[in-house]
Amino acid sequence: MIQNATNDVFNRLQIRTRRERASSSYHEVEFLKNRALEDIADRLASTTRKFSKVLVLGGYSPNTRQVLAPYCDTLIETDFAASRLSGAPGLVAAADEEWLPFKDESFDLVVSPLALHWVNDLPGTLIQINRALKPDGFFVGAMAGGASFQELRQSLLRAEAEVTGGAEMRVSPFADAADLSGLLQRAGLALPVSDRDRMTIRYDSIFDMFRDLQAAGETHSPFVAGRRPLSRRVLMRAAEIYAEDYSDPDGRLRVTMDLVWMTGWAPHVSQPKPKRPGSAKVSMAEALGVREQSAGEKTGLKGTGR
Repeated sequence: MIQNATNDVFNRLQIRTRRERASSSYHEVEFLKNRALEDIADRLASTTRKFSKVLVLGGYSPNTRQVLAPYCDTLIETDFAASRLSGAPGLVAAADEEWLPFKDESFDLVVSPLALHWVNDLPGTLIQINRALKPDGFFVGAMAGGASFQELRQSLLRAEAEVTGGAEMRVSPFADAADLSGLLQRAGLALPVSDRDRMTIRYDSIFDMFRDLQAAGETHSPFVAGRRPLSRRVLMRAAEIYAEDYSDPDGRLRVTMDLVWMTGWAPHVSQPKPKRPGSAKVSMAEALGVREQSAGEKTGLKGTGR
């Protein structure tokens, strides 16, 4: 179910269409997806448990099943674009990440490798993920965030302002890792953790970058009526600015990519909980092996009264 509301940032219909068009080419540019899958496998290995029923939410990849097989028994893979699932082995389902078609408490593990940065209502999706998890189920997700494509953002803004006298948002807004722990907590997930993995990708030209984004179905899809297309003059000027400001000595262009990570657990009675204020049985002074002093002693005023 796709509903583009007037306050949406992304056009979900357009995102699905572009992912459908990229169904025959996305596997050629999956280096970031493979990096995320390897990191997910590392994080799962640290949990020292095997998960019986696992949901892979969004971003279908032929490599996912092989990478995650050691950590799960049954794996269900989803993608927003149904054509990407054609011929896929195992259990698959076409699903919108904003409207999960699964019963509550269905999965022991939900993973999302590089799909949630296109979601309009991330808190709402996290709430649905929490509901889909069994008690003590685990969620781990990665998405583009932070300073990703900051060089491209600045180059396009400058170029469009110079050529047309105005500029529009041409690179998607991204969430910061610092904000995600709070979102996980708001969604009801326990023991929330967020962190960032920054890397630098290099390209020969800005147009090589555009080709990879198009092949992956990851081009900007804002929900903006009457948006002006980028002219050739703006693109050529942006390429010049990018090369001038963000190239290495060998002439190749730098692209910042932040993978922001989220982990959390569906609540369960076995999980550690913070103690209530005033419930400590041992004072700080006893724990440190020192004598507790009164406020007067600390300031050098010994029982002076009023």
